[in-house]
Amino acid sequence: MIETLLVLLTGIAAGALNAIGGGGTFVALPALVAFGLPPVTANALSRVALVPGAVASAWVYRRELTPVGGTSTKALTAISMVGGGIGAGLLLALPASSFDAAAPWLLASATLILAFGRRLPQALSTVLGRSVGMSPRAVLIGQFFLAMYGGYFGGAVGITMLALWSIGLGVDAATSNPMRVVQLAAVFLSAAVLFLFASDVLSAPLVLAAMLVGAVAGGWAGAHLARRLPASLLRGSILAIAVIMTVMYFLRG
Repeated sequence: MIETLLVLLTGIAAGALNAIGGGGTFVALPALVAFGLPPVTANALSRVALVPGAVASAWVYRRELTPVGGTSTKALTAISMVGGGIGAGLLLALPASSFDAAAPWLLASATLILAFGRRLPQALSTVLGRSVGMSPRAVLIGQFFLAMYGGYFGGAVGITMLALWSIGLGVDAATSNPMRVVQLAAVFLSAAVLFLFASDVLSAPLVLAAMLVGAVAGGWAGAHLARRLPASLLRGSILAIAVIMTVMYFLRG
């Protein structure tokens, strides 16, 4: 009973983090491993359990979506789903150790880009004498690889999305946070479908149910909280989460 309650609370925290700034996987995955699940099973189960929470957050944000540059929202979502499914397939077919080792460095890079990305496009434009920006095709290619990462490992994929959009398009993190949540839901959804049929996530139904319920509650509450935060405070919260997660990933590694 106590273990189930702890899993429920972990799901609430993970769902809320994903809604506010990202990082839910980092909370959910170590907790599931600590509860005795094998790492690959824990990784897959966390993705399945966090899907409803991400969908709940996306529903809260549905009227606040802004396109990412000139990229079609439908095309971006489709690419996220395809990449997420491919990444999930790689997780089931390949050892996770190599990607796990790279995760802290990927997150550190994303954190630096988030911290300085809003100034970097203008600085590059000044140096090069022309505007800097990603084409819609480049955005979709970058999103595809990020979605693969999200399906394979998932840690801080939402933060890395914000970093890509910030450096490539100069998009503000607070403004694009609703789109980040929607794309996170798309990545997790396609990965979860594969995990349900091709992995052993259903071997721990009570753990899955507890984290799923917690993630829905946390995702709904976190999205409502994020909507009420001033833009500057939301940007600061996202960056703070990224910094904390980067440190924790390196300590964990």
